[in-house]
Amino acid sequence: MNSRTNWTRARLVLVVGAVCLAFTLSMTAQVQTTTTTAAAGAASKATMVEKGEVVTVSGNDLVVKMEDGSIRHFANVPESARITVGDQQLGIHDLKPGMKLQRTITTTTTPKTITTVKSVTGTVWNVNPPLSVILTMEDGKNQSFNIPKGQKFDVNGTMTDAWGLRKGMKISATKVVEVPQTVITEQRKVTGTMPPPPPPPPADVPILIAQEAPAPAPAAPAAPPAPKLPKTGSELPLVGLLGLLSFASSFGLKAFRTKSGN
Repeated sequence: MNSRTNWTRARLVLVVGAVCLAFTLSMTAQVQTTTTTAAAGAASKATMVEKGEVVTVSGNDLVVKMEDGSIRHFANVPESARITVGDQQLGIHDLKPGMKLQRTITTTTTPKTITTVKSVTGTVWNVNPPLSVILTMEDGKNQSFNIPKGQKFDVNGTMTDAWGLRKGMKISATKVVEVPQTVITEQRKVTGTMPPPPPPPPADVPILIAQEAPAPAPAAPAAPPAPKLPKTGSELPLVGLLGLLSFASSFGLKAFRTKSGN
């Protein structure tokens, strides 16, 4: 007995599951949904510029000294990232310490309105106002719908609410939902300049500079030699003069003594 009851319950669950699945497929087929997005105002743009200098590059990790002196670490820079340097597109592995980088971030904010329109057409099979209604769809299957608050139904060109629905009425209903949304897009561009080339090595400066010694000044002309006595001269007169002076001296000394004796 219990096994028969369990089998009956199992069949009932399968039937209910099949009906729910049929309702889901029917809803997908019978309910039409369209979504449109429209701009709701003018877009606004904001631009931010960051400048810095490359400190180190290790693998895909980049360390940059910013313009305000702070140090920023950019980890796991993707291989697809590109930096515009002149007419070249460089990757993370092409960066060198000393390079100047500039990142320009342009943020565009656009107000938009997303409009979702759901429409359904069927014949009223049962209605539970103001909560739900069961409609027989064009394929002959029944489908249950929750009734939104304030929902109106078109019955042969006349609008009515859930309380005015009757079995057998062919109705159509449209639900319009407008949701404001702000769409933000961000564009980033990184440019750079190569570091200045190293200064050229200093020119070779010799320690000693060889210079030619100045030519010696010409010597002054030598004085002419003293004239020599002619070969015919003799020293005999000088000897005679010296003898005469000696004789006169002795004679004078004798006379002086004689006079002193008197």
